[in-house]
Amino acid sequence: MIRFENLSKSYWVQGTQKVVIDRLNTELPTGKSLALLGLNGAGKSTLMQLIAGTLRADSGRVVSDGSISWPVGFGGSFHPDLTGAQNVRFIARIYGVDTDELVAFVEDFAELGKHFNMPVRSYSSGMKSRLTFGASFGIRFDTYLVDEVTAVGDAAFRRKSQALFKERMETSSAILVTHEMGQVRSFCDSGILLHRGHLTYFEDVEEAIEAHMEVVNDR
Repeated sequence: MIRFENLSKSYWVQGTQKVVIDRLNTELPTGKSLALLGLNGAGKSTLMQLIAGTLRADSGRVVSDGSISWPVGFGGSFHPDLTGAQNVRFIARIYGVDTDELVAFVEDFAELGKHFNMPVRSYSSGMKSRLTFGASFGIRFDTYLVDEVTAVGDAAFRRKSQALFKERMETSSAILVTHEMGQVRSFCDSGILLHRGHLTYFEDVEEAIEAHMEVVNDR
């Protein structure tokens, strides 16, 4: 369960306050793979960071009764001067999991070769996404926050990422941000639409897609 209690977040842009999350009071169900839909700039990444606790709200709070991953695909997850392996070891210690097991899993899964032992600042965005996906999904969380990352890499790597995602969803929940409606239909049970600072939950993912497309077409 993830619950928003009067959650608000805004930014100042050229002297004007832009509200992206406006007093949300919503509870998301347990055991669902949810698509988080919305226009570009609607605040989806902001909401993901608020859920993860990596961004402070202006007011209100996020309440959860389970463990939540950091946003997979968020490059700020890693220290740029440490190697991929060093970052993974640090993450393992933070989350209390076996360090050697997580390092071995990520090294095999991410397919970074010699770059795994090079500073993260030398990585491309795709390489960072591989590292974040491997490190996050190498740990058992109750809810995974995933931002477009299943689209990273060549066809073989995408298939491997999608297979791992589906495996984890057998025992966990997820909130997935993607602009690919095919991925939404493949991976998600239900949907939530973020529009003008407000969040609407749809039990049927097709209803969520339909509502999202109406917003896109009315833009």
